[in-house]
Amino acid sequence: MLGTAQPTRNARALSRLESQKTHLKSICLQYQLYLLLNSHFFCLLKNERGLIIFFLCAYVPKTAAGHCKWTEVLEDLEQIKTSKDIDVSLYTADTDEDTECQEPVIRCFLLETKVILQECLIKNCSKTQDVLNIWKNGNAGLEINKLNSTTSAKCKECEEYEEKNFTEFIQSFVKVIQKECKH
Repeated sequence: MLGTAQPTRNARALSRLESQKTHLKSICLQYQLYLLLNSHFFCLLKNERGLIIFFLCAYVPKTAAGHCKWTEVLEDLEQIKTSKDIDVSLYTADTDEDTECQEPVIRCFLLETKVILQECLIKNCSKTQDVLNIWKNGNAGLEINKLNSTTSAKCKECEEYEEKNFTEFIQSFVKVIQKECKH
C-alpha cells in the first residue's frame, strides 16, 4: 500500500511543477512583449509585423488569466474528501455569500483547514500532507490579494456560521473555490 502512494504523490507534484512552469513561461513571454512594445510601440504599428505582435500581446494575458490560482487547492480537496481519518465539526461558510464576502469566506475555510491540520497531526492522519498543502496554497492565493483586501460590514465572522461535519465542509469549500475560479 505504501509503495503505490508515493508514485501518485510524485505524479501530482510533477503536475503542479509543470503547471507552474507553463505559467512562468507565459509571464516571461508577456514581459518580453511588453519590453518590445515599450521601446518600439509606434514604429511597430506602422507595419504588418508590428500589428501581429500587438495582437499577440493582447491575446497572451487572456490565456494566462485562464489559469486558476486555486487549482492545487481543488486537487488536494479532492484527495482528502473521502478520508475516514478526519472526524471534526467545522464552521462552514455559506456557498451563496455575496461576492464582496468571498475573501472572508475563503479565509474562514482556511482557518478551519488549520483545525483539520491540527487534528491530523494529533491522530497521525494519512492525509496530513494534503491538508497542509491546502492550507499553504490557500494562504498563498490570498496573499496575492492582501493589499486590495477590504471586508464589508455585512460579511459574517467565521464563528457565526453553522458547524457542519467534515464531508459537508469539504463540499462547501470546493463550491466556493470553484466559484472563485470562474471569476
